[in-house]
Amino acid sequence: MSATDTTAPASNDLGATPASDTTRPGGLRPGRMETDRLARRIAVAEGRERKAITSPLTGEVIGEVPLGTAADVQAAMAECRRVQRRWALTPVKDRAAVLLRYHDLVLDHQDELLDLIQAENGKARVWAFEEIMDQAITARYYARLAPRALRPTPRLTAMPGLINTKEHHVPKGIVGVISPWNYPLVLSTSDALAALVAGNGIVIKPDSQTPFTALRAFELLQEAGLPEGLVQIVTGPGTEVGSAIIDNADYVMFTGSTETGRAIAQQAARRLVGFSAELGGKNPMIVTSDVELDRAVETATMGCFANTGQLCISIERIYVDQTIASAFTNRMAARVNALTLGAQQEYGPEVGALASKAQLDKMREHIDDAVAKGARVVAGGNPRPDLGPFFHEPTVLAEVTPEMTVHREETFGPLVSIYPVQSVDEAIELANDTDYGLNSSVLCGDVKKGKAIAARLMSGTVNVNDGYSSGWASIDAPMGGMKTSGVGRRHGREGLLKYTEPQTIAVRSPLADKVMSAGDDAAGFAKRFTSILKAAKHLPR
Repeated sequence: MSATDTTAPASNDLGATPASDTTRPGGLRPGRMETDRLARRIAVAEGRERKAITSPLTGEVIGEVPLGTAADVQAAMAECRRVQRRWALTPVKDRAAVLLRYHDLVLDHQDELLDLIQAENGKARVWAFEEIMDQAITARYYARLAPRALRPTPRLTAMPGLINTKEHHVPKGIVGVISPWNYPLVLSTSDALAALVAGNGIVIKPDSQTPFTALRAFELLQEAGLPEGLVQIVTGPGTEVGSAIIDNADYVMFTGSTETGRAIAQQAARRLVGFSAELGGKNPMIVTSDVELDRAVETATMGCFANTGQLCISIERIYVDQTIASAFTNRMAARVNALTLGAQQEYGPEVGALASKAQLDKMREHIDDAVAKGARVVAGGNPRPDLGPFFHEPTVLAEVTPEMTVHREETFGPLVSIYPVQSVDEAIELANDTDYGLNSSVLCGDVKKGKAIAARLMSGTVNVNDGYSSGWASIDAPMGGMKTSGVGRRHGREGLLKYTEPQTIAVRSPLADKVMSAGDDAAGFAKRFTSILKAAKHLPR
């Protein structure tokens, strides 16, 4: 169905045509033979109840996975721990070499990974490729960083030359990973890469909607040289499998909702184990009056609707200077309505399906509530069952007010609201008026001004003249949330060292005993060291 097809949904009140579509695929890839093979890698005892995995693109069943139990998690932990002890003794350079080989395998096998991502998640292929890029960059980065960052580091002491001290980094042991469905490759594997090269084992519960991508990725890691058994994958409900992982792991990495993050934090705290969590967001974008309008519209459109809007760092609120608000809204409506939707597993469509009925229902609830309370749909606004069970047009709202659910609650779908503002100060105040603080964006003609605005925004990443990708792709910089958007960081040195325990090893020289000895004259000892302490103040370090 084309944008001009008379059977397409009616145009919105700006007169722009709704988002166009492309043809549906003839059949999903991969086939059941491949998914059945992958399912055999799951660390769950035979005879467990099984769950059918359906594709959001077509509603077809693409495979089945067993529903694991707490007993399965405990068995997986025991096997993982056995293998991890040997892995921790493997030289870091050899562990890093596995990541470099995995880097090549991901690029070489990208077509089958793209098929899996699309079949499980429903996203357009162009955004599935975003996951391939991330895997290659992340694997290469941590392979290069680990030998340097994990090397024992000399530290200053109170008695230089008499005490030799080095900081070491000891693997945590078993890292439990609980990953979501929206980036089935990136969010199941990227954090695991850092944990593995640091010497840990992994027990992971991939999301129940998207297990097969994770299975294939870890299979490629094993092909790259990762010891068999070092990664254990257990599928099943979060209430049982996820909870059992938290109860047995030495560290927990979670990506998902703030509500679930709070529960995980409480459970981990009871055991006094560390955890890191990237949680929800209601991410703002500020558009100043001096922007180049077409570029700003393109940037905003990608920042809002990449990955069908199903990413924690996508933009859901846009604050636009009132002098350009009308022009910006009209142009963005036209651009959004021109986005192509499609279900085929090929490059072409810009927008794919929502991942589930629950996501589609939430999208509809937010739109219907807003419209009923006076909001105006300026682009999109319609579900597209003609394309697949969970397709919905990318949608832009105007005249959104605080009593509407969409004003403060995260949609996690292709929906954004535009708000005119009187000044930059008002935009910053409104942008910060949220419990979340994950990602923000500033579109500004004057880069110096844009950076000054960015410094006033309370979020873990701020992108100037971009929506989200520049901050995410800056992999040497920490990435995570302020306020209720998360705890800890991924990426950078912090994203590696959080999977280790810092250990200080101090070696005392025999000469120190003579210098430090008080002998029989404690007063003389105190006088001598008072002089040393006064002199030490003037040393350069």
